[in-house]
Amino acid sequence: MSRFENFKNEMLADPEVKAAYDSMEPEFDIIRTIVAARKSMHLTQKDLSEKTGITQADISRIENGTRNPSLDMLKRLAKGMGMRLRLEFVPESKIKG
Repeated sequence: MSRFENFKNEMLADPEVKAAYDSMEPEFDIIRTIVAARKSMHLTQKDLSEKTGITQADISRIENGTRNPSLDMLKRLAKGMGMRLRLEFVPESKIKG
């Protein structure tokens, strides 16, 4: 296990920190999905910027979690990678299990 994973697990042992972390799960999911899709297409942030008209700086901010993208921006990112955006609501019972 890496030092980061050890640190993360140590921090998540605190119920307050875990609750805050868990509340950010949708944001983390979006970030992971964008980065994974971009990398699977072998695109740099600059390449994606050129395909979408979204600045490379904004793509970087989205990927590092300092900018919350609008729905329109998410659709533009998906289209720039030749994909469609699909959102879903999942019952809590399926998440916590």
